[in-house]
Amino acid sequence: MTDSSDLLHYQFQPAPQPNNRPTLVFIHGLFGDMNNLGVIARAFSKSHDILRLDLRNHGQSFHSDNMNYNLMAQDLLRLLAYLELNNVVLIGHSMGGKTAMTAASLQPERIDKLVVIDIAPVKYGAHGHDDVFAALLAVKHSSAQNRQEAKPLLALHIHDQAVQQFMLKSFDPASNEKFRFNLTALWQNYHELVDWQPCHFDKPTMFIKGTQSNYIMPEYTQTTLAQFPQASAFTINGGHWIHAEKPDAVIRAIERFIK
Repeated sequence: MTDSSDLLHYQFQPAPQPNNRPTLVFIHGLFGDMNNLGVIARAFSKSHDILRLDLRNHGQSFHSDNMNYNLMAQDLLRLLAYLELNNVVLIGHSMGGKTAMTAASLQPERIDKLVVIDIAPVKYGAHGHDDVFAALLAVKHSSAQNRQEAKPLLALHIHDQAVQQFMLKSFDPASNEKFRFNLTALWQNYHELVDWQPCHFDKPTMFIKGTQSNYIMPEYTQTTLAQFPQASAFTINGGHWIHAEKPDAVIRAIERFIK
């Protein structure tokens, strides 16, 4: 029996009519929460049961000093066991994609298929988010009390207004961290979040790549296929947050894949 006190925060939405289709599980990326893939999830809500969740140190889920993909995968699998879900498609973006890949490798019997959005099963460089962390820490150590006061501090380090707005969605002046995510833990464990331990999942897996993103590169192909022998790739014109930029294209790709 799973103790509900250590569960991730989640929302489960059953389909209007019971069916034997797999439950779709949506897993957000770094600095996000369950709402990040909401547009994609809603597109499937009439045909599938939908599970959305906040990973540890994000959204309304518990905070922890420890964070790596094995722990996050175990969190996810604990939630699936609690909800008695054994027939699921995991759909994860970025950090959520790595969490999904790890979980699928640990308990493949629970997972029907896997959709990984703009991330590869590889180790990345350790400085990919230095500007973002500098911006967030500047806000944390400031006296900003609202988004209007926080935004110029972010802008000193983050020049992309879309990224600024994304971070501001989690701004929470009542929190010691000034954000709903646990900024301190994310910063201290960032080396774990860019790391990767090779795994194996021999069921259908689709990698969705944004053309303007460098998270999935041609040189990763053999490494990916060694871990996910049934992998296929689908490319959409856009950047790393392709699900937000081109949701209709992502929805169509997932629709075809899960039929």
